[in-house]
Amino acid sequence: MSTLHEVTSEEDFTTQLSALPPTALAALSFHTPWAAPCTQMRTVLSTLASTYPATTPPSIAFLSINAEDFPDISEQYDVTAVPFLALVRDKQVVETVSGSDPVKVRDAIERHVGRGGQADQPSIPPALPVTPRATASQDVPNGPPTTAAPNAQPEPPEPTKEELFARLSELVKAAPVMLFMKGTPSAPQCGFSRQVVGILRENGVKYGFFNILADEHVRQGLKEFGDWPTFPQLWVKGELVGGLDIVKEELAANPAFFHDYSVSKVATAPSA
Repeated sequence: MSTLHEVTSEEDFTTQLSALPPTALAALSFHTPWAAPCTQMRTVLSTLASTYPATTPPSIAFLSINAEDFPDISEQYDVTAVPFLALVRDKQVVETVSGSDPVKVRDAIERHVGRGGQADQPSIPPALPVTPRATASQDVPNGPPTTAAPNAQPEPPEPTKEELFARLSELVKAAPVMLFMKGTPSAPQCGFSRQVVGILRENGVKYGFFNILADEHVRQGLKEFGDWPTFPQLWVKGELVGGLDIVKEELAANPAFFHDYSVSKVATAPSA
């Protein structure tokens, strides 16, 4: 039977795809470790993979890709939210499925493999009663507690909610365009942050940024303050725009969305 293969490197990804004949279907599952629906989708795809025999040459391959670890692959398939499934045949994307609906995933795969309606297939787990964006907020659990080093400085006191929100209110207005991201623009620590930085650069936007990995209070508090559970977060004039997917939607609807914040903006003289 077929299995769900976890991609370990870009070379591994290329090797896996190159081994497939042009007629074979590649099911590419993009995930992140902090998104709960991705765990559900992994179970779904592992179950579906087991229903397909391992043949030579293969007729289908199931590949699992960490979207943050391999941002170049994610960008290649336009991944802006997880879980995300791309079905590829002969290097062409034939269909995509965003979200954790197992029925949609199964139907899409069977539609392109030609197995629709086959009986006696194992049942797949039901969908989680949540949306991808709402559940993508779960961070990786904290590691085991560590022992303080001798002469270590005491931890600063925990700020009250009022104090934290007052600070966040100032932070989101620190620049007309503020990006709260994992890492820094020169060294993003996740693929989604990297993509937003790329969009801002492409549009010549002058922006401020805050590395939420360097301040746990800001990282956790901003989720409640902005009522937005994931990062990166883009704020404009003190108002939350959203994450990568929303930024892309805004630009698609209005290509001049960042015009007023572009460093290359030039005043146009009136026509004679």
